[in-house]
Amino acid sequence: MKQRSELFIFRKSLWLLAWSLLIITSCSREDSPTPPQNSYLVESSVITELSSENIIQQVSGLNPLLPGFIRNGVKAYRLTYKTKNTDGTEILASGALIIPITTQPAALISVQHGTITSDEQAPSNFNANSEAYLAGSLFGALGYIIAYPDYIGYGASKDLPHPYEHRASLASASLDMLRAAKEFLANQDEIDWDERLYIAGYSEGGYATMSLQKEIEENAATEFNLRASSCGAGAYDKTSFMKYLINTETHRISGFNRSYLWVTLTYDRVYGLNRPASYYFKEPYASQIQQQAENAPIPVSFNTIFTDSFKQAINSGTDTGFLNAVADNDVFDWKPRTPTQLYHGTADRLVFYFNSENAFNAMKNRGATNVSLIPIQNADHDTALDEFLLGTLSFFTTNP
Repeated sequence: MKQRSELFIFRKSLWLLAWSLLIITSCSREDSPTPPQNSYLVESSVITELSSENIIQQVSGLNPLLPGFIRNGVKAYRLTYKTKNTDGTEILASGALIIPITTQPAALISVQHGTITSDEQAPSNFNANSEAYLAGSLFGALGYIIAYPDYIGYGASKDLPHPYEHRASLASASLDMLRAAKEFLANQDEIDWDERLYIAGYSEGGYATMSLQKEIEENAATEFNLRASSCGAGAYDKTSFMKYLINTETHRISGFNRSYLWVTLTYDRVYGLNRPASYYFKEPYASQIQQQAENAPIPVSFNTIFTDSFKQAINSGTDTGFLNAVADNDVFDWKPRTPTQLYHGTADRLVFYFNSENAFNAMKNRGATNVSLIPIQNADHDTALDEFLLGTLSFFTTNP
């Protein structure tokens, strides 16, 4: 009996010890929770740090009033994150995240960059004279956190073709960059993000911003506190734009025509049409485009290089493959909920003014009450940029 009693006490002691250890371990886990694993962010690294004096020096030549608004220096990071390519496969993309050096809480601006033609200009490379370096460090020095996606085709995904002016991938790459930035900001103590989000972009960036805004409002509204959107000179009405280019005599600027050609070839590839250049274009342009793609020089009005059969198929509506591809990239006829401003030069020869005008009218017809059209009188594509930047800053400060 004595042995049985001692055995019982021994077993009970072991059971109490095990239970005590379990409770202690459980309490320890509650006191030191494991950080949540990132779903989008893969890697982050410091690119550079700029003092407020550095930034004042670089912006003083742009506008004599700007140095007076500089509040702080900035620290730039390169973020690598998961997103999906146009075919749905998972890839790694990248972008720059610019953090103001300040103890004050800061809002986040996602800036979608305009057209670039080399990886050197990608935001995550943060090269001097790039858009991200100049505009990103300026807005960061005003006290904002800046997210600058590279898009697919630049930075970490530079070995892939850039899907130029492709609505869905511009939206998803930009949104996933924001998700990666959110994960990064949640696990650092350099800056206090106040969870407000603003978005802005000009040219291809204006189109990407409109695409991102629609994606957030329709599919990610609970993830972000989107406060305002500023879109400049974007090609939102792709269908009208394409038909205008096919049927109307325009400028003979080869650099501008490159953008139109790039869009055409992108849609042919992304939507699996895979037609020879000779289907779309006359000689000698067809052979040049087949060899040089969007880099082929076209110093004539763009409407003159299309084959008669292609123009007829578009105007009669029989080329449903290409027409549907173009229509899938329209992003003008919907009802935004977020305060939105559309800036556009009335004399824009690259992205014609009717794109913003059509978007504004379509949105108003759908009942939108918080969309404004700001025509920049007699301004071309480049000369409207300064007013867009200053107007955007004012717009964001009046929508806290």
